[in-house]
Amino acid sequence: MSSDSNIYVTQPNLPKLEDFVDLLKVIWDRKILTNGGPFHQQLEQALAEHLGVRHLALLTNGTIALVTALQALRIQGEVITTPYSFVATAHSLLWNGLEPVFADIDPHTCNLDPERIEAAITPRTTAIMPVHCYGNPCDVQAIQRIADTYGLKVIYDAAHAFGVQHRGTSLLNFGDLSVLSFHATKVYNTIEGGAIVCPDAKTKQRIDFLKNFGFADEVTVMAPGINGKLNEVQAAFGLLQLREVDAAIARRSEIAARYREALADIEGLALLPLPSDTTPNHSYMPLRVQAGFPLGRDALYQRLREQQVFSRRYFYPLISDMPMYRGLASAQPANLPVARQVAAEILCLPIYPALTDAQQQRVIDAIRSCCR
Repeated sequence: MSSDSNIYVTQPNLPKLEDFVDLLKVIWDRKILTNGGPFHQQLEQALAEHLGVRHLALLTNGTIALVTALQALRIQGEVITTPYSFVATAHSLLWNGLEPVFADIDPHTCNLDPERIEAAITPRTTAIMPVHCYGNPCDVQAIQRIADTYGLKVIYDAAHAFGVQHRGTSLLNFGDLSVLSFHATKVYNTIEGGAIVCPDAKTKQRIDFLKNFGFADEVTVMAPGINGKLNEVQAAFGLLQLREVDAAIARRSEIAARYREALADIEGLALLPLPSDTTPNHSYMPLRVQAGFPLGRDALYQRLREQQVFSRRYFYPLISDMPMYRGLASAQPANLPVARQVAAEILCLPIYPALTDAQQQRVIDAIRSCCR
Protein backbone atom coordinates (compact mmCIF):
# COMPACT_ATOMS: atom_id res chain seq x y z
CA MET A 1 0.00 0.00 0.00
CA SER A 2 1.70 3.16 -1.20
CA SER A 3 -0.51 5.76 0.47
CA ASP A 4 -3.72 6.30 2.40
CA SER A 5 -5.44 7.31 -0.84
CA ASN A 6 -4.95 3.87 -2.31
CA ILE A 7 -6.44 1.70 0.39
CA TYR A 8 -7.34 -1.46 -1.47
CA VAL A 9 -4.08 -2.83 -2.66
CA THR A 10 -4.44 -6.38 -1.34
CA GLN A 11 -1.09 -7.19 0.18
CA PRO A 12 0.44 -10.48 1.20
CA ASN A 13 1.35 -10.72 4.87
CA LEU A 14 4.99 -9.95 4.14
CA PRO A 15 7.52 -11.73 6.37
CA LYS A 16 10.55 -9.90 7.71
CA LEU A 17 12.99 -9.33 4.88
CA GLU A 18 15.97 -10.53 6.87
CA ASP A 19 14.22 -13.84 7.66
CA PHE A 20 13.45 -14.41 3.99
CA VAL A 21 17.01 -13.54 3.00
CA ASP A 22 18.32 -16.09 5.51
CA LEU A 23 16.20 -18.83 3.91
CA LEU A 24 17.30 -17.77 0.42
CA LYS A 25 20.90 -18.25 1.57
CA VAL A 26 20.02 -21.77 2.74
CA ILE A 27 18.52 -22.55 -0.67
CA TRP A 28 21.61 -21.14 -2.39
CA ASP A 29 23.92 -23.26 -0.26
CA ARG A 30 21.87 -26.43 -0.78
CA LYS A 31 21.65 -25.81 -4.54
CA ILE A 32 18.20 -27.42 -4.59
CA LEU A 33 15.67 -25.12 -6.23
CA THR A 34 12.70 -27.39 -6.96
CA ASN A 35 11.62 -31.04 -7.47
CA GLY A 36 10.32 -31.56 -3.95
CA GLY A 37 13.26 -30.11 -2.06
CA PRO A 38 13.64 -29.86 1.73
CA PHE A 39 11.56 -26.70 2.20
CA HIS A 40 8.81 -28.15 0.00
CA GLN A 41 8.66 -31.28 2.14
CA GLN A 42 8.83 -29.25 5.36
CA LEU A 43 5.98 -27.00 4.26
CA GLU A 44 3.73 -29.92 3.28
CA GLN A 45 4.13 -31.41 6.74
CA ALA A 46 3.74 -28.07 8.54
CA LEU A 47 0.58 -27.18 6.62
CA ALA A 48 -1.00 -30.59 7.23
CA GLU A 49 -0.37 -30.19 10.96
CA HIS A 50 -1.58 -26.59 11.07
CA LEU A 51 -4.75 -27.31 9.11
CA GLY A 52 -5.57 -30.58 10.85
CA VAL A 53 -5.60 -32.72 7.70
CA ARG A 54 -4.08 -36.11 7.02
CA HIS A 55 -2.29 -35.57 3.71
CA LEU A 56 -1.52 -32.45 1.70
CA ALA A 57 0.23 -32.12 -1.67
CA LEU A 58 1.70 -28.75 -2.67
CA LEU A 59 1.29 -27.51 -6.23
CA THR A 60 2.38 -24.47 -8.20
CA ASN A 61 -1.03 -22.74 -8.05
CA GLY A 62 -4.67 -23.39 -7.27
CA THR A 63 -5.75 -23.82 -10.89
CA ILE A 64 -3.20 -26.56 -11.56
CA ALA A 65 -4.31 -28.12 -8.27
CA LEU A 66 -7.94 -28.24 -9.50
CA VAL A 67 -6.86 -29.71 -12.85
CA THR A 68 -4.75 -32.33 -11.09
CA ALA A 69 -7.44 -33.22 -8.53
CA LEU A 70 -9.89 -34.04 -11.31
CA GLN A 71 -7.27 -36.12 -13.07
CA ALA A 72 -6.33 -37.92 -9.86
CA LEU A 73 -9.91 -39.13 -9.40
CA ARG A 74 -10.25 -40.00 -13.11
CA ILE A 75 -13.37 -37.85 -13.48
CA GLN A 76 -15.23 -38.08 -16.79
CA GLY A 77 -18.45 -36.80 -18.36
CA GLU A 78 -20.39 -34.07 -16.55
CA VAL A 79 -19.48 -32.26 -13.34
CA ILE A 80 -22.04 -30.16 -11.46
CA THR A 81 -20.57 -26.86 -10.29
CA THR A 82 -21.43 -23.28 -9.46
CA PRO A 83 -21.66 -20.31 -11.82
CA TYR A 84 -20.78 -18.01 -8.91
CA SER A 85 -17.02 -18.41 -8.57
CA PHE A 86 -13.70 -17.40 -10.08
CA VAL A 87 -13.30 -18.69 -13.64
CA ALA A 88 -10.59 -21.19 -12.65
CA THR A 89 -13.27 -23.44 -11.13
CA ALA A 90 -14.94 -24.09 -14.48
CA HIS A 91 -11.76 -23.74 -16.55
CA SER A 92 -10.26 -26.72 -14.72
CA LEU A 93 -13.14 -28.83 -16.06
CA LEU A 94 -12.57 -27.75 -19.66
CA TRP A 95 -8.85 -28.49 -19.33
CA ASN A 96 -9.83 -32.08 -18.47
CA GLY A 97 -12.33 -32.41 -21.32
CA LEU A 98 -15.26 -32.36 -18.88
CA GLU A 99 -18.62 -30.63 -19.29
CA PRO A 100 -19.56 -28.14 -16.57
CA VAL A 101 -23.20 -28.30 -15.51
CA PHE A 102 -24.17 -25.16 -13.63
CA ALA A 103 -26.62 -25.32 -10.73
CA ASP A 104 -28.07 -22.39 -8.83
CA ILE A 105 -26.89 -21.16 -5.45
CA ASP A 106 -28.36 -20.56 -2.01
CA PRO A 107 -29.11 -16.82 -1.50
CA HIS A 108 -27.84 -16.80 2.10
CA THR A 109 -24.51 -18.60 1.69
CA CYS A 110 -23.77 -18.01 -2.03
CA ASN A 111 -22.85 -21.71 -2.19
CA LEU A 112 -24.39 -24.42 -4.36
CA ASP A 113 -27.97 -25.24 -3.38
CA PRO A 114 -28.15 -29.01 -2.69
CA GLU A 115 -31.67 -29.22 -4.14
CA ARG A 116 -30.45 -27.70 -7.39
CA ILE A 117 -27.49 -30.09 -7.43
CA GLU A 118 -29.79 -33.09 -7.24
CA ALA A 119 -32.06 -31.70 -9.94
CA ALA A 120 -29.06 -31.31 -12.29
CA ILE A 121 -27.89 -34.94 -12.09
CA THR A 122 -28.01 -36.95 -15.34
CA PRO A 123 -26.68 -40.40 -16.30
CA ARG A 124 -23.45 -38.66 -17.42
CA THR A 125 -22.83 -36.97 -14.06
CA THR A 126 -19.74 -38.29 -12.29
CA ALA A 127 -18.80 -35.58 -9.79
CA ILE A 128 -19.79 -32.42 -7.93
CA MET A 129 -17.40 -29.48 -7.62
CA PRO A 130 -18.80 -27.05 -5.02
CA VAL A 131 -17.02 -23.89 -3.86
CA HIS A 132 -16.83 -22.74 -0.24
CA CYS A 133 -17.61 -19.20 -1.37
CA TYR A 134 -15.86 -16.49 0.70
CA GLY A 135 -14.73 -19.31 3.01
CA ASN A 136 -18.30 -20.03 4.14
CA PRO A 137 -18.96 -23.78 4.33
CA CYS A 138 -21.17 -25.48 1.78
CA ASP A 139 -23.89 -27.75 3.15
CA VAL A 140 -21.33 -30.55 3.27
CA GLN A 141 -23.65 -33.10 4.87
CA ALA A 142 -26.39 -32.66 2.26
CA ILE A 143 -23.88 -32.72 -0.59
CA GLN A 144 -22.31 -35.91 0.72
CA ARG A 145 -25.72 -37.57 1.01
CA ILE A 146 -26.40 -36.74 -2.64
CA ALA A 147 -22.97 -38.01 -3.68
CA ASP A 148 -23.44 -41.28 -1.79
CA THR A 149 -26.92 -41.80 -3.22
CA TYR A 150 -25.82 -41.33 -6.84
CA GLY A 151 -22.27 -42.66 -6.63
CA LEU A 152 -20.58 -39.32 -7.32
CA LYS A 153 -17.19 -37.91 -6.33
CA VAL A 154 -16.99 -34.56 -4.50
CA ILE A 155 -14.08 -32.19 -5.09
CA TYR A 156 -14.31 -28.97 -3.08
CA ASP A 157 -12.83 -25.78 -4.47
CA ALA A 158 -11.66 -24.50 -1.09
CA ALA A 159 -9.57 -21.63 -2.42
CA HIS A 160 -11.11 -19.28 0.18
CA ALA A 161 -11.25 -21.74 3.07
CA PHE A 162 -7.74 -21.83 4.56
CA GLY A 163 -7.97 -22.57 8.28
CA VAL A 164 -11.79 -22.68 8.44
CA GLN A 165 -13.08 -25.07 11.09
CA HIS A 166 -16.57 -26.57 10.71
CA ARG A 167 -18.31 -28.67 13.36
CA GLY A 168 -15.10 -29.42 15.18
CA THR A 169 -12.89 -30.34 12.23
CA SER A 170 -11.14 -28.73 9.32
CA LEU A 171 -13.55 -27.85 6.51
CA LEU A 172 -10.91 -29.33 4.20
CA ASN A 173 -11.62 -32.84 5.49
CA PHE A 174 -14.98 -33.06 3.69
CA GLY A 175 -15.44 -34.56 0.24
CA ASP A 176 -13.03 -36.78 -1.67
CA LEU A 177 -10.52 -33.96 -2.21
CA SER A 178 -10.27 -30.29 -1.27
CA VAL A 179 -8.24 -27.79 -3.27
CA LEU A 180 -6.57 -24.68 -1.82
CA SER A 181 -5.13 -21.58 -3.46
CA PHE A 182 -2.08 -19.85 -2.03
CA HIS A 183 -2.19 -16.86 -4.37
CA ALA A 184 -0.85 -13.57 -2.99
CA THR A 185 -4.39 -12.25 -2.41
CA LYS A 186 -5.39 -15.12 -0.14
CA VAL A 187 -5.46 -15.29 3.66
CA TYR A 188 -2.33 -17.47 3.49
CA ASN A 189 -0.02 -17.32 0.49
CA THR A 190 3.20 -18.63 -1.03
CA ILE A 191 3.18 -15.77 -3.60
CA GLU A 192 1.70 -18.24 -6.08
CA GLY A 193 0.79 -21.75 -5.01
CA GLY A 194 -1.88 -24.25 -4.17
CA ALA A 195 -2.51 -27.59 -2.54
CA ILE A 196 -4.70 -30.67 -2.64
CA VAL A 197 -5.92 -32.13 0.64
CA CYS A 198 -6.53 -35.86 0.36
CA PRO A 199 -7.61 -38.59 2.79
CA ASP A 200 -4.95 -41.25 2.25
CA ALA A 201 -1.31 -41.75 1.31
CA LYS A 202 -2.12 -43.65 -1.90
CA THR A 203 -4.09 -40.73 -3.33
CA LYS A 204 -1.34 -38.29 -2.35
CA GLN A 205 1.23 -40.46 -4.09
CA ARG A 206 -0.81 -40.41 -7.29
CA ILE A 207 -1.10 -36.61 -7.06
CA ASP A 208 2.67 -36.35 -6.51
CA PHE A 209 3.20 -38.38 -9.70
CA LEU A 210 0.74 -36.25 -11.67
CA LYS A 211 2.29 -32.93 -10.63
CA ASN A 212 5.68 -34.14 -11.91
CA PHE A 213 4.72 -35.06 -15.48
CA GLY A 214 3.42 -38.45 -14.31
CA PHE A 215 6.85 -39.83 -13.38
CA ALA A 216 6.68 -42.73 -10.94
CA ASP A 217 10.44 -43.26 -11.09
CA GLU A 218 13.32 -42.32 -13.37
CA VAL A 219 12.09 -44.41 -16.30
CA THR A 220 8.37 -44.89 -15.65
CA VAL A 221 5.67 -42.39 -16.61
CA MET A 222 2.32 -43.62 -15.29
CA ALA A 223 -0.02 -40.86 -16.54
CA PRO A 224 -0.03 -37.69 -18.68
CA GLY A 225 0.84 -35.43 -15.75
CA ILE A 226 1.83 -31.78 -15.73
CA ASN A 227 4.61 -29.66 -14.30
CA GLY A 228 2.81 -28.56 -11.14
CA LYS A 229 5.62 -28.46 -8.58
CA LEU A 230 6.04 -25.66 -6.04
CA ASN A 231 9.65 -24.42 -5.96
CA GLU A 232 11.88 -24.01 -2.90
CA VAL A 233 11.80 -20.20 -2.87
CA GLN A 234 8.01 -20.13 -2.63
CA ALA A 235 8.01 -22.96 -0.09
CA ALA A 236 10.44 -20.97 2.09
CA PHE A 237 8.19 -17.91 1.79
CA GLY A 238 5.24 -20.10 2.80
CA LEU A 239 7.04 -21.35 5.91
CA LEU A 240 7.54 -17.76 7.04
CA GLN A 241 3.95 -16.85 6.23
CA LEU A 242 2.69 -19.75 8.31
CA ARG A 243 4.21 -18.13 11.42
CA GLU A 244 1.99 -15.08 10.97
CA VAL A 245 -1.25 -16.49 9.56
CA ASP A 246 -3.10 -16.84 12.88
CA ALA A 247 -2.38 -13.21 13.73
CA ALA A 248 -3.48 -12.18 10.22
CA ILE A 249 -6.80 -14.01 10.61
CA ALA A 250 -7.31 -12.47 14.05
CA ARG A 251 -6.83 -8.99 12.56
CA ARG A 252 -9.25 -9.81 9.74
CA SER A 253 -11.79 -10.83 12.38
CA GLU A 254 -11.46 -7.44 14.08
CA ILE A 255 -11.95 -5.62 10.78
CA ALA A 256 -14.97 -7.76 9.87
CA ALA A 257 -16.61 -7.13 13.26
CA ARG A 258 -16.14 -3.39 12.87
CA TYR A 259 -17.73 -3.41 9.42
CA ARG A 260 -20.70 -5.36 10.72
CA GLU A 261 -21.26 -2.96 13.61
CA ALA A 262 -20.83 0.17 11.49
CA LEU A 263 -23.03 -0.87 8.56
CA ALA A 264 -25.75 -2.87 10.32
CA ASP A 265 -28.27 -0.03 10.51
CA ILE A 266 -28.14 1.09 6.86
CA GLU A 267 -31.30 0.26 4.93
CA GLY A 268 -30.67 -1.68 1.75
CA LEU A 269 -27.29 -3.06 2.79
CA ALA A 270 -27.06 -6.68 3.92
CA LEU A 271 -23.99 -8.51 5.18
CA LEU A 272 -23.90 -12.27 4.63
CA PRO A 273 -24.76 -14.10 7.87
CA LEU A 274 -21.89 -15.72 9.72
CA PRO A 275 -22.17 -19.51 9.46
CA SER A 276 -23.05 -21.44 12.60
CA ASP A 277 -20.79 -24.18 14.01
CA THR A 278 -17.92 -22.60 12.06
CA THR A 279 -14.75 -20.68 12.86
CA PRO A 280 -14.39 -18.40 9.80
CA ASN A 281 -11.22 -16.91 8.34
CA HIS A 282 -12.84 -13.64 7.14
CA SER A 283 -11.15 -13.96 3.78
CA TYR A 284 -13.65 -11.56 2.17
CA MET A 285 -16.15 -8.93 3.29
CA PRO A 286 -19.15 -9.33 0.94
CA LEU A 287 -21.92 -6.74 1.13
CA ARG A 288 -25.25 -7.03 -0.72
CA VAL A 289 -26.56 -3.74 -2.11
CA GLN A 290 -30.32 -4.15 -2.34
CA ALA A 291 -33.56 -2.19 -2.73
CA GLY A 292 -33.77 0.59 -0.17
CA PHE A 293 -30.19 1.79 -0.57
CA PRO A 294 -30.00 5.11 -2.46
CA LEU A 295 -27.55 3.73 -5.05
CA GLY A 296 -27.42 0.50 -7.01
CA ARG A 297 -24.41 -1.78 -6.57
CA ASP A 298 -22.58 -0.53 -9.67
CA ALA A 299 -23.20 3.10 -8.76
CA LEU A 300 -21.84 2.52 -5.25
CA TYR A 301 -18.83 0.72 -6.73
CA GLN A 302 -18.11 3.74 -8.93
CA ARG A 303 -18.71 6.25 -6.12
CA LEU A 304 -16.19 4.42 -3.93
CA ARG A 305 -13.62 4.35 -6.75
CA GLU A 306 -13.96 8.11 -7.09
CA GLN A 307 -12.92 8.33 -3.44
CA GLN A 308 -9.98 5.97 -4.01
CA VAL A 309 -11.70 3.09 -2.23
CA PHE A 310 -11.33 0.02 -4.40
CA SER A 311 -14.02 -2.54 -3.69
CA ARG A 312 -14.67 -5.52 -5.95
CA ARG A 313 -17.74 -6.97 -7.65
CA TYR A 314 -16.74 -10.51 -6.75
CA PHE A 315 -18.08 -12.54 -8.60
CA TYR A 316 -19.34 -10.60 -11.58
CA PRO A 317 -20.09 -11.49 -14.28
CA LEU A 318 -21.19 -15.06 -13.68
CA ILE A 319 -18.98 -17.77 -15.18
CA SER A 320 -22.05 -18.95 -17.08
CA ASP A 321 -22.18 -15.59 -18.91
CA MET A 322 -18.67 -15.94 -20.33
CA PRO A 323 -18.30 -16.84 -24.02
CA MET A 324 -16.92 -20.34 -23.52
CA TYR A 325 -19.82 -21.32 -21.23
CA ARG A 326 -22.92 -19.34 -22.16
CA GLY A 327 -23.93 -21.80 -24.89
CA LEU A 328 -24.43 -24.59 -22.34
CA ALA A 329 -28.03 -25.47 -21.53
CA SER A 330 -27.29 -25.17 -17.81
CA ALA A 331 -25.91 -21.65 -18.33
CA GLN A 332 -29.22 -20.18 -19.43
CA PRO A 333 -30.36 -17.27 -17.21
CA ALA A 334 -33.67 -18.96 -16.33
CA ASN A 335 -31.71 -21.81 -14.74
CA LEU A 336 -29.72 -19.52 -12.42
CA PRO A 337 -32.00 -16.78 -11.04
CA VAL A 338 -30.47 -16.62 -7.55
CA ALA A 339 -26.88 -16.54 -8.79
CA ARG A 340 -27.80 -13.81 -11.25
CA GLN A 341 -29.38 -11.68 -8.52
CA VAL A 342 -26.47 -12.18 -6.11
CA ALA A 343 -23.93 -11.31 -8.81
CA ALA A 344 -25.79 -8.03 -9.39
CA GLU A 345 -25.77 -7.12 -5.68
CA ILE A 346 -22.48 -8.22 -4.10
CA LEU A 347 -19.66 -5.79 -3.39
CA CYS A 348 -16.60 -7.01 -1.49
CA LEU A 349 -15.12 -4.35 0.78
CA PRO A 350 -11.42 -3.91 1.56
CA ILE A 351 -10.24 -6.35 4.20
CA TYR A 352 -6.62 -7.28 4.82
CA PRO A 353 -4.37 -7.28 7.90
CA ALA A 354 -2.51 -4.06 6.99
CA LEU A 355 -5.76 -2.08 6.79
CA THR A 356 -5.61 0.48 9.58
CA ASP A 357 -8.56 1.64 11.66
CA ALA A 358 -8.35 5.06 10.04
CA GLN A 359 -8.39 3.59 6.55
CA GLN A 360 -11.32 1.36 7.40
CA GLN A 361 -13.18 4.37 8.78
CA ARG A 362 -12.69 6.07 5.42
CA VAL A 363 -14.38 3.11 3.73
CA ILE A 364 -17.28 3.22 6.21
CA ASP A 365 -17.67 6.99 5.87
CA ALA A 366 -17.63 6.75 2.08
CA ILE A 367 -20.51 4.23 2.17
CA ARG A 368 -22.52 6.15 4.76
CA SER A 369 -22.11 9.41 2.81
CA CYS A 370 -24.22 7.87 0.04
CA CYS A 371 -27.19 7.85 2.41
CA ARG A 372 -27.12 11.58 3.01
